[in-house]
Amino acid sequence: MSTYKVILFDLDGTLSDPKVGITKSVQYALGKMGIIEPDIDKLDCFIGPPLQVSFAEYYDLDDVNSHQAIEYYRERFKDQGMFENEIYAGISALLEILTNESIKLVVATSKPTVFAEEILKYFQIDQFFELVVGSNLDGSRSAKTEIIQYILDSYKGYKKEEFIMIGDRKHDIIGANNTGIASIGVTYGYGSEGELQDANATYIVRSVSELNSFFV
Repeated sequence: MSTYKVILFDLDGTLSDPKVGITKSVQYALGKMGIIEPDIDKLDCFIGPPLQVSFAEYYDLDDVNSHQAIEYYRERFKDQGMFENEIYAGISALLEILTNESIKLVVATSKPTVFAEEILKYFQIDQFFELVVGSNLDGSRSAKTEIIQYILDSYKGYKKEEFIMIGDRKHDIIGANNTGIASIGVTYGYGSEGELQDANATYIVRSVSELNSFFV
């Protein structure tokens, strides 16, 4: 058993595969903005980073239009998209093992907290997490560094070396590095091994089974 006492899990691409719900909701939002994107595979880049960052980076939307696109995205996502999602095989078992070892589990996601909580309940894994920290609906606290720092501030009785962040994108690893904690990059999600290496992940694992072996 590892020496980590507080484990932070990203949600999208780490606990579950949200591809269908996210990409179709982005496609819907772009359509409402007059941008037709027929290939949802091109929208995989939206899985993980804050939406306002992705709409600006990939479709050159300014702040006003990005905000409008996010509103359209949520129209579809809150009613349908959040449930077009699949938990990765083996995740529930891993969470149960870690909980039984009295390790504190926390969700650290750029997704709005209210949506993250609904998804965890939908998959019936909410009971494993002591805390769920995401962004606010107004777009604040969306950067992983802010989210992880909020969690560290909530667990002041623990040393930084007792924390570890698990995620599939560079943003998870950068946030961990910026706050001084260890990280695990998982390649079964939506970030490549190269992306995770370039971001200086402490460790890299390639499957949920390998993640399980890391801890137990």
